[in-house]
Amino acid sequence: MDDKKVPSHIGIIMDGNGRWARLRGKKRSYGHRHGSENVQRVTEHAYRQGVKCITLYAFSTENFSRPKEEVDTLMKLLSEYLNKLIGKAIKNKICLRIIGDITPLTADLKKTINECTLKTAMFKERILNVAINYGGKQEIVKAVKELVAEGKEISEESIEQKLYTYDNPPLDLIIRTGGDLRISNFMMYQSAYAELYFTQVLWPDFDEKELDKALEDFAKRCRRYGQVIEE
Repeated sequence: MDDKKVPSHIGIIMDGNGRWARLRGKKRSYGHRHGSENVQRVTEHAYRQGVKCITLYAFSTENFSRPKEEVDTLMKLLSEYLNKLIGKAIKNKICLRIIGDITPLTADLKKTINECTLKTAMFKERILNVAINYGGKQEIVKAVKELVAEGKEISEESIEQKLYTYDNPPLDLIIRTGGDLRISNFMMYQSAYAELYFTQVLWPDFDEKELDKALEDFAKRCRRYGQVIEE
């Protein structure tokens, strides 16, 4: 694939775990576990294809309204996943970051998040953002409040400096699995000129071939950024 056509930064809305489980007569937690296990193969393949930065929508601010049992399961899976990921991130020189408001998370999960951040902060070439208790609107509000508190001018540049992804490459592509045609409060500011790719494939079934389809579709896009480009 032409390097110029590979997105530097992709965001993935990993939807469909619950439906995937129901189709198999299982509880939603079964789908979430398989979805968690799918993250590694997809992210590793993306890096092999030349992607530099990946942002995963793991748990939104709205997800806290789900049944307590499901929320507890998701928190447990996130903790397990991050603990397993630390060693692999160090081995593969991936900077692992957690974006979102971690205030309401458990003490154990916060400890794991801090460990992930500290042990991989030195890596620059590859970045993996895991969005936990994240909301795009909330991120913008947070940025503006910080600027006001600091007495700084509010501009596009100053807001961008306060986003969780302030030093990431621009967001090029958002992939959403599971069939819904919306971005669900994910990276609202960053997605201004991102390409959108929607697929009916449920997240646990979204494999390397499905990712290649998304990347191939992106490579065919003509990105004008509001300008007129002569054919």
